[in-house]
Amino acid sequence: MTSTVTAATDLNVNVTSRRRIHWRKQGVAYLFLLPALIVFTLVTWYPILRTILYSFQEVNVAGVQGWVGFSNYVRMFGNPIFYTAWQNTLVYVLLSLVMGAMVPIALALMINEMRGLSSFFQTIVYLPTLIPITVGLIVWRQIYRPEGGLLNSLLGLMNLPPQLWLQDALLAKPALIVIMTWIGAGGSTLLYLYALREIPTELFEAAELDGFSVLDRVLYIALPLLRHRIQIMLVLQVIIVAQVFTEPFVLTGGGPANSTTSPVLEIYNAAFTRTDFGLASAWGVSMLVALSAFSILYIVFTRKDLDQD
Repeated sequence: MTSTVTAATDLNVNVTSRRRIHWRKQGVAYLFLLPALIVFTLVTWYPILRTILYSFQEVNVAGVQGWVGFSNYVRMFGNPIFYTAWQNTLVYVLLSLVMGAMVPIALALMINEMRGLSSFFQTIVYLPTLIPITVGLIVWRQIYRPEGGLLNSLLGLMNLPPQLWLQDALLAKPALIVIMTWIGAGGSTLLYLYALREIPTELFEAAELDGFSVLDRVLYIALPLLRHRIQIMLVLQVIIVAQVFTEPFVLTGGGPANSTTSPVLEIYNAAFTRTDFGLASAWGVSMLVALSAFSILYIVFTRKDLDQD
């Protein structure tokens, strides 16, 4: 009994000493980190704090006009566009999880099976990421054109009626999600591919010798071992998609009838179209609160993944 208590005490002492920061030993390291910490504070935390302050003030191009309390939040919550924008964001997130989440996983699994041509297909998949996003969106605008667009031309060959891909409220959001998937799939595919290559090849070789088909190797080896990476990528995808701006800004302007608008687009409109920086800051705080929850999830899943590694 005494030895058990002593061992437990020693363990607690070791854990405490491990958690304690040895300032004398690590002081030099923190001095080297100090410039980076100052820059990080100035470019990250200072703007966040200023945004929170501006959300309680009347701010325009002339500067801060005074404190208005919760007036900016009252105007934000009283505007129907606020609820429309967040509903659109929820639809964007759900569509991205349904339509786009499996695309990079499937591409990574297929490329992993292509032993000889793997490098070539990695380059092909990653190419859309290298194209400037505005140039890519201009090309997609031509693809989605109601008259003479590639998609409607293909529908015409099959004797199907043309569609208003970006002008129809029901089709606009899925059309934008297709573009987001095309832009972002390359980087995600490479991350999944590198995770697959961390799996010992002996597992796949043994499964192949045991008569496992390609589908069996995917279902019973690859996907279970990728589970934690997939969780992390899904949370990260939600955070990124919730901040969608460029696609609706360039292609639809938030229309038709605000069906593709987003919180970031409304922040842009409030700040740079109406020069109402106080209201824009209130929108920014609403995004900060909403995305912080998903950021916490991302940190939790990342820690779990590191603990298992």
